[in-house]
Amino acid sequence: MTGLLSRFRRRKTALAGLAVLAVAGGLTVLPHPGDAYADVHPSRSSITGADGKDYWVENHLVSGAIATQHKALQSKAKRPEYLIVWAGDSNIADTAVSQIKHLPGSLADPIQTVKNALPGPDFLAVIDATNGSPTYGKVLNTGTVGPLVENEPHHMQYVWHKGEKIYAGGLFSAATYVFDVSKLPALSLSGISLPSQTLCGSVPDAYWVLKDGTAYGTYMGGPVAPGPCRYTHGEIRSGNGFAGTPGEVVRFGPKGQNLSESPAAVATPEDPKLCLNTPSLQVPSCANPHGIQVREDLDAMVTSDYAEPRNIILDPLKNPSPYLRRPTIRTWDISDRNHPKVKSVSYLPIGPRADPKDPLHWEDRAVMETTVTNRPGHKGAFAQTMQGGAIFYTSDMTASHPVWREVFDDWTADKDFKGGGSGPGDNAGWIQTSPDDKTLYHAIVGRQKGTLGPNDPGTTGGVFSLDISKLVDAGDDYDCDIKTRDDAINGGSGSDCPDVRGQVTIGNTPAGGPHWGALDNLLQGDDGYYHETDKPERLATANYFVARTGLDGDHRVCMTDIDRDGSLSLDTDFKDEITGQPCINFNRKNWPHGAFGFAKPHSMLFVTADADTK
Repeated sequence: MTGLLSRFRRRKTALAGLAVLAVAGGLTVLPHPGDAYADVHPSRSSITGADGKDYWVENHLVSGAIATQHKALQSKAKRPEYLIVWAGDSNIADTAVSQIKHLPGSLADPIQTVKNALPGPDFLAVIDATNGSPTYGKVLNTGTVGPLVENEPHHMQYVWHKGEKIYAGGLFSAATYVFDVSKLPALSLSGISLPSQTLCGSVPDAYWVLKDGTAYGTYMGGPVAPGPCRYTHGEIRSGNGFAGTPGEVVRFGPKGQNLSESPAAVATPEDPKLCLNTPSLQVPSCANPHGIQVREDLDAMVTSDYAEPRNIILDPLKNPSPYLRRPTIRTWDISDRNHPKVKSVSYLPIGPRADPKDPLHWEDRAVMETTVTNRPGHKGAFAQTMQGGAIFYTSDMTASHPVWREVFDDWTADKDFKGGGSGPGDNAGWIQTSPDDKTLYHAIVGRQKGTLGPNDPGTTGGVFSLDISKLVDAGDDYDCDIKTRDDAINGGSGSDCPDVRGQVTIGNTPAGGPHWGALDNLLQGDDGYYHETDKPERLATANYFVARTGLDGDHRVCMTDIDRDGSLSLDTDFKDEITGQPCINFNRKNWPHGAFGFAKPHSMLFVTADADTK
């Protein structure tokens, strides 16, 4: 099963196949860590997978930097905090189909003509995120995973809590890794789930860890093999195969064991026009769950349907149908934790600026992310669209038929990014409520040149924050509703519509901004230990989506400070150890694990060792 995706990709592009064959043929050279770091100490943590093979994470601890950090923090009675970044090796297999003709040199020998062509190991980067540390922003360890390459590291959970394992997915490998971070900066591998263990789904996206240490994960793609698939509790759905439709939700144990697979598709047909499937399904479905968030106290879960992934990720079509991007949100009943059941399928409203000739950029198009409120008494949830560039809200995620309204058009904030803005096509990504339910944080990649026509210059991206306190506190009586084009441009006329609190541009080129982010929910107390806070003082973002889609970004990880008044500013002290410039640049020649060149940082978490958190 683990070779299934490689075979699929070889059929799709000779370049990707060449990269895989290069690895199989032993062409990948593993540079000695000493090539760039004289004080790296490797150590490996291995487990046996369900296929009987060994899987591992190999630490490459930079002992000199760690010793410097430890000595300095000891003298200040401080404990370390880390930013964990899930990153992939950048190589020739990242070439989008539309860009193949632009490769330098002779295509007859692309390995020799394309820099950094051969696949190397994917890894977790452990970066010092301790305020005031002399090694602030330095990479202290890279935990490389093997033997799988070309995982396309994607998302982890949205926030880390003391004692949790980290669940991390490989978009292309269909593998879920479970990492133990209790002894940071060292990592160990607790488990791995392979495609053979999740036969009813593929293309893992995001995770939510429950209080018992288990986790739900969204598998955006269809069953590993086309045809009917029987889920854990006997339900049967038919799918059109790997990276197709419908997806599922998997519950994992802390060793990566599959506790249950639950269908995201309902048994009855969904709208056949809005829910296009390629190849078509007898029971049409938009069930391609991407974002996932949970309220255990409400026995509720919300997932957002993004797209039928293989058509935009593995081999982007020149003109894919806009109806392959989904307009749907699903709410779930999780009262039986091992048997989540879809409770409602909601179609988001199209919106007031929708151009009948351009359905790809209707406000409801490509629901990438969702986020829930957190406080007792609040039942609301938000959803965000990537192509549509709009934010939607329901005041009650537990209702039998939640009502979703557009409450913010990215246009209101995008117009202040370089190049001006108009929400459609802004490639909006990460969205997250603050723990106190007062602020909503949102990352924007920015719009590519030519998206809205030949004269479209595109826009840069960044992060903005919204004051949502009035909206959430209004409960079911909120009146915000974006109904007109003027509302879209100026933020709405309702008394409780969200207001922009802060904004910072990240990225200097069109569509070069951040796709993903994480709030720092940890704050050091007077006792010297870290405690969770409901008022985060910073967040981290990464400028990378998926290279095969053409949204490659500049591969930087940046830190943004959140001021008391809600304003945002780039943390210029979080500097790259090589360039000395703000943000950590993953486009570098050397890493603690060797001279493998550029890397693609996708998601991140703020984490401490268990002994440093209360």
